[in-house]
Amino acid sequence: MDTPELLKNIAFAQPLDLASLVDYAEGQVVSRTLAQNNALSVTLFAFDAGEGISAHTVPADAMVHILDGRARITIGDQDIVAETGQVVVMPEGVPHALQAEERFKMLLLVVKRPLTLDL
Repeated sequence: MDTPELLKNIAFAQPLDLASLVDYAEGQVVSRTLAQNNALSVTLFAFDAGEGISAHTVPADAMVHILDGRARITIGDQDIVAETGQVVVMPEGVPHALQAEERFKMLLLVVKRPLTLDL
């Protein structure tokens, strides 16, 4: 029986430039999911200038690594500008939003709490 890969949409056993795995598109946000399960999601994004993700909350911690460009990230009532090479962590349950100050690419890691069963 074959076991499904934990990572997808990415080549194995070779060096890769993450930023090159997702392309900019005019007036759009482009995404490429690399992993998604009950504990973790890993997604690459490319945002055209002026594009964004409106304020929302998630039941997980999230971390963005800016691969190219610059983004404004709002966490609660705090505004942060993050640039190429920087990482910003957004805590579970706190509203957050992202806005492209200029075109930018990011790797998003979302880490969820393990499910527990009360027996």
